[in-house]
Amino acid sequence: MKASNTERGFRVVEFVDGNGDNCSLQESSHSEPHIWLGSDEDQKRHHVTGQLMSCRMHLNQKQVKELLPLLQHFAEYGNLPKSI
Repeated sequence: MKASNTERGFRVVEFVDGNGDNCSLQESSHSEPHIWLGSDEDQKRHHVTGQLMSCRMHLNQKQVKELLPLLQHFAEYGNLPKSI
């Protein structure tokens, strides 16, 4: 993992996933706290405008808090909990 700041001063952590894709976890410029998470290589061209669009997840604090126990369980046991 490599941590740095974007040109606009937002913190970003870059890493390579299990498929060898370049990925990142990045602070967002959204007016409320959000992060971007996902593959930097996984982009789709918008069918109307033709612009490249990121397929990264844009998560707020509540969503991250809900995901954390699942990720922690996976980190400890290698699977997701049976009950959620």
